[in-house]
Amino acid sequence: MLTIDVIMTFIGVATLLAWVPGPDNLFVLTQSALYGPKEGVLVTLGLCLGLVVHSIAVSLGVAVIFQQSQFAFDALKYAGAAYLVYLAYKSLRAGPENPDTAGASRRPAAAMVLRGVVMNLTNPKVAIFFLAFLPQFTDAARGSIAVQMLMLGGLFILCAFASFTTISLMAGVLSRWLRASPRGQIVLNRVAGLVFVGLAVKLVTANR
Repeated sequence: MLTIDVIMTFIGVATLLAWVPGPDNLFVLTQSALYGPKEGVLVTLGLCLGLVVHSIAVSLGVAVIFQQSQFAFDALKYAGAAYLVYLAYKSLRAGPENPDTAGASRRPAAAMVLRGVVMNLTNPKVAIFFLAFLPQFTDAARGSIAVQMLMLGGLFILCAFASFTTISLMAGVLSRWLRASPRGQIVLNRVAGLVFVGLAVKLVTANR
């Protein structure tokens, strides 16, 4: 099993990685700023559910497929890029919401969670990152490697959820201001659209 020193070291590194600017936390930031902190937390929940799948895949060895198969890697990354382009299209065409009806037009909880799940699962780099990162903290002398990686995956998910939730709440301050500023909403929608395009390009050009 994992020792206390390994757990503490892993938590420190995982938290640091969660705060380093990347596709997931930028996605949470833009969604929280556009729709509110609650929606940002729901997206975070979806991202973390995706990490659960990645953790299990790594523990069972399924993630090796994306490391060894160029076809599988490309198929998944192009699907993810297409989804990001779709979100970019919606953001670039979105107009400002009426402050009086903003509450009624909030996105359904399930839709926001699903958005996070799809964003995470269609990025093969996450699976390969887990495949390279988690084993560094395992030791066959401490028991089953698969169990250790599942535990490490769970710790990583907790660190990511705490970090991304904090980002959601911080961005929520901006969201409240935007609901009273039609011009601000338009600007942020355009910025979000460009961010999504940038993430799509980064994903398409990613190598294993």
